[in-house]
Amino acid sequence: VQLQASGGGLVQAGGSLRLSCAVSGGTFSSYAMAWFRQAPGKERDFVAAISVGASSVSYTSSVKGRATISRNNAERTVYLQMNSLKPEDTAVYYCAAQRRTYYEGHRAMDYWGKGTLVTVSS
Repeated sequence: VQLQASGGGLVQAGGSLRLSCAVSGGTFSSYAMAWFRQAPGKERDFVAAISVGASSVSYTSSVKGRATISRNNAERTVYLQMNSLKPEDTAVYYCAAQRRTYYEGHRAMDYWGKGTLVTVSS
């Protein structure tokens, strides 16, 4: 299973980005998916997750109301729409897959992508 994240870039504070994560191999429709991010000098943190059927989504508090996670099982892709971006959103964003119906924590992720860099300028 391979995950390829894309859509990162440089954006001004207040702007928006949509990150994509394309999954090849495996059974995408049976994976809970999640986004994480790692800012320079910090640990990798959870951002958002979505269940197999998209019936359950969750967000870290710092992005709640500004981010939307979604998935398209036919396209084998998960998205993260980020609005009202802040400089503190600057990080490498990673997508990950979990062979579970619902997200069960970062330690249970089975597959990771390489990340895409988001830089938010003030």
